Amino acid sequence: MIISRTPYRISFFGGGTDYHTWYQEYGAAVLSTTIDHYCYLQCRVLPPFFNSHSSRIVWSKVEEVMDHNNIQHPSVRAILNYLNITQGVEIHHLGDLPARSGLGSSSAFTVGLLHAMYALRGVMSSKRELACEAIHIERDILKENVGVQDQIETAYGGLNKIEIFPDGNFDVTPVILTGSRIRSLHDHLLLFFTGVSRTASEIAGDKIKSIPNKKQELHGLRQMVDEAEKMLSSRADICDFGRLLHESWMLKRQISAGISPGFIDEIYEKARNAGAIGGKLLGAGGGGFMLFFVKPEDKPKVCDALKNLLQVPFAFENSGSQIIFYDNMRYSLNAIDHRDYQHLQGDESNRQRLTRLLEVKEETGT
Repeated sequence: MIISRTPYRISFFGGGTDYHTWYQEYGAAVLSTTIDHYCYLQCRVLPPFFNSHSSRIVWSKVEEVMDHNNIQHPSVRAILNYLNITQGVEIHHLGDLPARSGLGSSSAFTVGLLHAMYALRGVMSSKRELACEAIHIERDILKENVGVQDQIETAYGGLNKIEIFPDGNFDVTPVILTGSRIRSLHDHLLLFFTGVSRTASEIAGDKIKSIPNKKQELHGLRQMVDEAEKMLSSRADICDFGRLLHESWMLKRQISAGISPGFIDEIYEKARNAGAIGGKLLGAGGGGFMLFFVKPEDKPKVCDALKNLLQVPFAFENSGSQIIFYDNMRYSLNAIDHRDYQHLQGDESNRQRLTRLLEVKEETGT
């Protein structure tokens, strides 16, 4: 049995620049961090003793199938096919926070399942390989409208500046802060769940379509990443970070009408009136979690103003995706030659791993 643990993430600056339609021409950058709420995936080979099914997938549904092509969960189906896993497996998903809520949960799932399924084969994965292959699964195979920051951040973990280059390469640079500085940043943050989940791909599709007409806004969002990094790394007033967060949110919401619906604007206004310096809706937009930058002494007022929302405590984390339980010896030692476990030693273990983002070529009409 293998258990992977992959963190969710909070994106501070640069979201929207990480779509291929933008970074393949201009490059991109994002400032984000992972938090101590996780996606857990428990995976094992399912012994062939069941007449009704060969694989069992447990998420918000319980799927029991004979053919992996009949699996409803898109990422599970795509990953098993990508790795050419044809024998029976059992996969259980547990998540600390709701799906489709702006914390990179979908990408944490994809990264974590790739990590676990490679480990089931006895194959180690680098963080870079996990990020690149998760992007390939979601964007190139499933054809979802996704950026690339979530897969990279959840794979690597920590507070990072992620720079994406037009040729598909990327750098992940940890933002090094003193203990007191990182505590000060954390002490100024509040996270709330709006109670509304949404499908990010649909909203992202509108954002991608609007990119050619929003160059000024996106260049501005990219520049704010460097400004925010300098603020954190210097002795600047930490509240300047919150003010910049407000400016960034005002800019980002101009990219697409679907990013900030009316009820989100009302929540943001309530928080600001109660003392929040800045904030943003996390993820593609439309709903999910909201992050606010608030002076510690003003937190009670903001919490009271938003008392109808669920506040979610969190801390920063630095580990990224990990295998936290590995017990694969039973099958690999005792049954590796049995026909039902041949996939554990197949040629797919030696496949060439991805270490850069593949180019996305736009389709042209005829």
